[in-house]
Amino acid sequence: MSKSEQGINTQRFQVIPRSLIFVTDQKKVLLLKGAAHKRLWANKYNGIGGHIEKGEDIYEGAARELKEESGLAADPLWLCGSIMIDAGETTGIHLFVFRGSYQGGALQPSNEGELEWVGFDQITDFPLVEDLKVILPEILKLNPGQMLYARYWYDDRDQLQIKLKLV
Repeated sequence: MSKSEQGINTQRFQVIPRSLIFVTDQKKVLLLKGAAHKRLWANKYNGIGGHIEKGEDIYEGAARELKEESGLAADPLWLCGSIMIDAGETTGIHLFVFRGSYQGGALQPSNEGELEWVGFDQITDFPLVEDLKVILPEILKLNPGQMLYARYWYDDRDQLQIKLKLV
């Protein structure tokens, strides 16, 4: 198949690929408290992750982000979620969610924020990024091979709406 046969049409909805990684150790999950200077999610807890760069597949991008933001290599990571985010523009976000088990090693600080191990039963006590309140408990219940599929969009009042499907 040639490049021209890929059917690229810039008039269609396009997505920016991003990764979101959750590393677990027993009944704890590693979360990143966004640095106070960050434009997005300052002082909010989120998973580790970021953009998939040109030339990377989604696994390589997730592994790179995990290493850059935590110093960890959780190998293997497993794909456990696919989230399409429509923010009302012609370009949206496709978020690939991964899980991995802590394999040991020291956490390394980054300028993205502070890393913290949080007990599964304590998650709701933390100021989470808005969507994590809904998806993180579901993600932590998944076994390898199970998937969470979600679609996010914003209503007329600019409120985030989430539709989940677990398979």
